[in-house]
Amino acid sequence: QVQLVESGGGLVQAGGSLRLSCAASGRTFSRYAMGWFRQAPGKEREFVAAISWSGGSTAYVDSVKGRFTISKDNAKNTLYLQMNSLKPEDTAVYYCAADSKPYGSAWRRSADFDSWGQGTQVTVSS
Repeated sequence: QVQLVESGGGLVQAGGSLRLSCAASGRTFSRYAMGWFRQAPGKEREFVAAISWSGGSTAYVDSVKGRFTISKDNAKNTLYLQMNSLKPEDTAVYYCAADSKPYGSAWRRSADFDSWGQGTQVTVSS
């Protein structure tokens, strides 16, 4: 498995931006498919975005398309989620996830990921 540490969450007004980061351990980060999930109070964890091992394929939940961008920097072993035009309904704890099996795709299911971070809180005020 992979050790993951998220950062970059915080409080922002509606319409603002945040960039989440997820630092990963391991020498084979470049081979990992990665994803972001979120969980709002009283709701189940939901898929937000994913990126294939190569970065050549991405996937997003419809509610964030055109506003969020997922990317990975293999030289820094870091996954990012750039969030623009934030809305109050984006408020949640955001989790980074990794598929430590090499050469994975942009998975959408949480079951496809075997490593999880501790989460970072994002709060969007109206």
